[in-house]
Amino acid sequence: MRETTGEKIFRTIVLIGLTLFVALPLYVMITTSMKPLGDVQAGFSWLPSTITFQPFIEMWSTVPLARYFMNSLIVTLAATLLSVTVATLAAYAVSRWRFHGRGPFMTTVLSTQMFPGVLFLLPLYLIFVNIDTMFGVPLVGTRIGLTITYLTFSLPFAIWMLVGYFDGIPRELDQAGKVDGAGNLTILLRIILPAARPGIVAVAIYAFMTAWGEVLFASVLTTEDTRTLAVGLQQYSTQTNVYWNQVLAASLAVSIPVVAGFLMMQKNFVAGLTAGAVK
Repeated sequence: MRETTGEKIFRTIVLIGLTLFVALPLYVMITTSMKPLGDVQAGFSWLPSTITFQPFIEMWSTVPLARYFMNSLIVTLAATLLSVTVATLAAYAVSRWRFHGRGPFMTTVLSTQMFPGVLFLLPLYLIFVNIDTMFGVPLVGTRIGLTITYLTFSLPFAIWMLVGYFDGIPRELDQAGKVDGAGNLTILLRIILPAARPGIVAVAIYAFMTAWGEVLFASVLTTEDTRTLAVGLQQYSTQTNVYWNQVLAASLAVSIPVVAGFLMMQKNFVAGLTAGAVK
């Protein structure tokens, strides 16, 4: 079916509109980050009168951005690694075995996605406080507590995604491995995981992006020493001034890991989402 001239014009207009919708905010962010603070506060202009890279240098000293970056990196990587590991084991068990409670388990996993995250803020906070009181294990204001919190969001989706992906892998592969004398763990590590790489990559990227940009729980469950980037960017706003150029410069800097990782694994991410969602 050939595309008509009207359809080509409409497609071009839509693509141009979407491109401008994405590119204009990015352009404003980049140009503003390279302006002196006085020019930013003087009023908006599309073209900077003076270009300076000083905001990219000063942003590290105005607030402890390096510490916030390290906190975010540690918490995000820990949450991602744990999400992928636990979700892989759970999804493999659900996909390959039929046991009592399998249906209610998957229903519970999926139903957790219906509730907004803010509903879990107070219960999690009270649970962490009670654990500290009863067992002496501090979770509020620690990286461990924040990592556990992010697992409550990423794990249900990760399990649901991987169950759908594992269901699409032929069981004959498992049977062939058993014929060769391989155990369940060996089959998972050497046969299933290589075949499920796109799905695992999709889950890892989802868990990473969820933890990297989260603000609400990080603002409540962290202290000055454990504050993450998403919350730390607020520190550029003081009672007397707002360092807009440094805010945008820092925003660009902290976006690089997510954008770079997504671009490198984009093919696997799309393939994993598509396969896991339709099985």
